Amino acid sequence: MKKSLFIEAIFALVLLSLFSACKKGNSDSKVQTGEESAEVVIYTYDSFVADWGAGPEIKKAFEEKTGIRATFVDCGDGVQLLSRAIIEKKNVQADVILGIDNNTAKKALDAEILDSYKPEDSDVLIGPNLRMLLGDGEFLTPYDYSHFSMIFDTRSGLPEPTSLLDLTKPEYRGKIILMDPRTSTPGLGFVAWTRAVFVDDAEFENFWKALKENVLVMAPGWSAGYGLFTSGEAPLVISYSTSPAANLEYDKIDCYKALDFAEGHFMQVEGAGILKDAPHKKAAEIFMDFLISEEAQEKLPITQWMYPANKNVSLPDCYKIAGKPKKTVSVDVDTLDRAVETVVSLMK
Repeated sequence: MKKSLFIEAIFALVLLSLFSACKKGNSDSKVQTGEESAEVVIYTYDSFVADWGAGPEIKKAFEEKTGIRATFVDCGDGVQLLSRAIIEKKNVQADVILGIDNNTAKKALDAEILDSYKPEDSDVLIGPNLRMLLGDGEFLTPYDYSHFSMIFDTRSGLPEPTSLLDLTKPEYRGKIILMDPRTSTPGLGFVAWTRAVFVDDAEFENFWKALKENVLVMAPGWSAGYGLFTSGEAPLVISYSTSPAANLEYDKIDCYKALDFAEGHFMQVEGAGILKDAPHKKAAEIFMDFLISEEAQEKLPITQWMYPANKNVSLPDCYKIAGKPKKTVSVDVDTLDRAVETVVSLMK
């Protein structure tokens, strides 16, 4: 595909912003406002509620265990998810928000959309380093994590890039798929990663100016972007270091490689929390307890394709090709916000 794909993606993004609305997933039932424990409504992102995602598996196990109906609601990608919850702050329509990460946690906390709740045994089951990345409080509970990485198709015949700076080389012209940081958490994560590595303002801007010519498309979300990659549209895509494990398991191929760059990688931690004024608070608390249990967490490695937050969960064999970068980098949220503005301006 040529640059027209970029225009199409931006057009799709505009349509999303104008017409998108959360869609019920895996349930035809309506939100109940009567008996508090009859139902729990969970706002989440598209890949979580997909047929191959964690949502259907967790829904089934939760309902069988508790007798409480779980309604997952697809709100697009992670950034759209948070925006929806903030818009509905004065008229709360859900009980739990699932998919806030360490890049969006501060916005969620500042918007005061969350109620305090600490699931039973969370201190024992979840390492303190994961909780700290989500604010080290009781408003968000980690459920999975992974580093962002460039995924490389080793069949491409191209030289393997060994650093972020390598991505700006002319041999990768039109060979890279990214996601929009305004609507996609991997897109936001890539900006965070590059800002953490290129700490000088001029250095950061120069990197993105050079990278722009090599970007085939900035897709509106992970599903669209990674789908283009696996369809062979480009040999490099921003995703997670765990993504190749999914391709090995589903497609029985090991040609996709998570690249480990010496300058380090940015780690995403995803969390869930109870929305303030949730209609079914008791059911929401029961769901939060269940979410970090081994029964729920063991489903994440082969649906979410992320590392489970519960440290007692074993990983399947396909994770032998999943990456865990040697070095982790970070950036503060205010710096990231300015970086996103810079990137959006440069990519126009």
